[in-house]
Amino acid sequence: MNIIEVKDYAEMSQKAAEYIIEKVCKSPTLNMGLATGGTPIGTYENLIADFKKNSTSYRDVTTFNLDEYVGLSGDNENSYRYFMDDHFFNHIDIKKDNTNVPCGDGNDLEEECSRYEQLIAKHGGIDLQVLGIGSNGHIGFNEPGTSFNTKTHVIDLAPSTIKANARFFNRVEDVPTKAITMGIATIMKSKEILLLVSGASKKEAMSKLLTENVSESFPASVLKNHPCVTIIADKAAVSGLKIHS
Repeated sequence: MNIIEVKDYAEMSQKAAEYIIEKVCKSPTLNMGLATGGTPIGTYENLIADFKKNSTSYRDVTTFNLDEYVGLSGDNENSYRYFMDDHFFNHIDIKKDNTNVPCGDGNDLEEECSRYEQLIAKHGGIDLQVLGIGSNGHIGFNEPGTSFNTKTHVIDLAPSTIKANARFFNRVEDVPTKAITMGIATIMKSKEILLLVSGASKKEAMSKLLTENVSESFPASVLKNHPCVTIIADKAAVSGLKIHS
């Protein structure tokens, strides 16, 4: 793993955007996996600013989001489809047909998981997967104990994940308890992974990632088995930790 330590969230966001821009410029037909939540928002803001200033084009880029809440339609303000449109897709020149997010409100969730997995494979897999990390080590919504062999699937969200995401809802009771998520095996098939880590609340997760053995009890640990992982982490997340790039 290549670890890039930066000063703060703003620098992490800028560095991540520069990393992505370079990849898009080199490969205009890039297949990119994207994440939601608070961590990547600054990255998306920097990508939008670059698009407006430098006209970096995403017309031929295809995106696959990691996950979606079960029970929320794409026009629900708390859905991840809405999040991506609002924070990124609506502000660049990407074709909406090229932006893929699991459908969380369908009648057959297992069929949707299979469809999404096949769609990724049909496009030749993901070239660059952007990830965040949960305080309990989840990647995507793959909670502790999730098999490393899983493909796209429906998962019950851990109480800690529900609590962490409650800030986006009016009440914790409104947070969905299930989600469709790319499986760990699907994520690990990505040619390259970019992990973004920011804030003191992620310091314990970073410590475990750097020091503990690979185990399904800490999903992010599987990244140690991937041949091409870059981590951009700010000082708050890595302060006092021994970093070995």
